[in-house]
Amino acid sequence: MTCREFVAFIMDYLAGALSVSERQDFEEHLAECEDCVAYLQNYQTTVALGKAAFPASDEPLPADVPEQLVQAILAARRHQHCT
Repeated sequence: MTCREFVAFIMDYLAGALSVSERQDFEEHLAECEDCVAYLQNYQTTVALGKAAFPASDEPLPADVPEQLVQAILAARRHQHCT
């Protein structure tokens, strides 16, 4: 698995949606690539911070949240629900 492939599989890995062989390839790559270990840790931290920042989904977003960020998050969520 390449680093580019690693990034493409990260959401499915965290969701437990990879096949056994895909998960094995993913974890083998993690064992060999310090950069991807750091990327995964940063990704998980970012997700956790995002969830902590807005614990109640029915509350309106603060006015200063950039629209581009909102759209990127919504696109990622749509992608996650489609897989």
